Amino acid sequence: MYRPLTLMISASLIACGGGDARLSGDGSEAGIPTVYTVNYPLQYFAERIGGDLVQVELPAPTDVDPAFWTPDAEALAGLQAADLILLNGATYAKWLAVVSVPESRTVNTSAGFEDRYIHLEETVTHSHGLGGEHSHEGTAFTTWLDPTLAVEHARAIADAFATRWPEHQNAFVAEFESLAADLLALDRQIAEIVARNPDKVLLGSHPVYQYLAARYDLDFHAVQWEPNEAPSAEQWQAFVALRADHPAQWMLWEDEPLAETAARLRELGVEPIVFDQCGNVPRVGDYLSVMRQNVENLRRVYR
Repeated sequence: MYRPLTLMISASLIACGGGDARLSGDGSEAGIPTVYTVNYPLQYFAERIGGDLVQVELPAPTDVDPAFWTPDAEALAGLQAADLILLNGATYAKWLAVVSVPESRTVNTSAGFEDRYIHLEETVTHSHGLGGEHSHEGTAFTTWLDPTLAVEHARAIADAFATRWPEHQNAFVAEFESLAADLLALDRQIAEIVARNPDKVLLGSHPVYQYLAARYDLDFHAVQWEPNEAPSAEQWQAFVALRADHPAQWMLWEDEPLAETAARLRELGVEPIVFDQCGNVPRVGDYLSVMRQNVENLRRVYR
């Protein structure tokens, strides 16, 4: 069960509150405060918690993975002028290593659960989409796929909002509690579904499901495939070898794979199923509707 919201006011937040009209909270000089986020889950959480009291922006284009996107001059100017920048933590947003933003106005929303980070044992480099070549290394960062960690991201956002704009604390607390209830409902539903067959073996098309697998103790193994790319002959050979040890009949994908890929999987006795990580703005619906659809898709796996 999640804890009641408590205000965790850090020295940095207090220090940056004075002498800055944008942080006064009354909007008298700069209008509604602007909050920038590094991915869509944080944008959704911030919008739910802040409502009409804040303007939330996700500068990454919708056709790239925000984790590997780098802001251009226009996006950087927006970030540097923001009243608050919400970071995911866990080595997300690789551009933070080379781009400077005001540290006094940033909040690492996963700082409260760093002890639950999943550290990767090996580095895998690949390229896909418009994001170019990148590597998965260091720490798994799709933390929000564990709904209990999503609650902690949301709690950190609510704490930050209430610290900077305390006159709206009650509204922020109420919206956080509503959001947390929705997220914990997802958690209960997934736990109940998995409990039907806890020993089921699953495969994943991409190494993004670590926190999902850890939360529900899934027997899970991932390859490095992209939904819009046909696997090579070598990848199919490796896949067949993997299934010899892990005879899964279901494979989670971030999006629908190519028709020929899906057909070949079915020939091998594997059914592809979409579990959208929702790192960027979805084509249809919002974070909660996407996650609810993910839950319904899992019901097919564990029926």
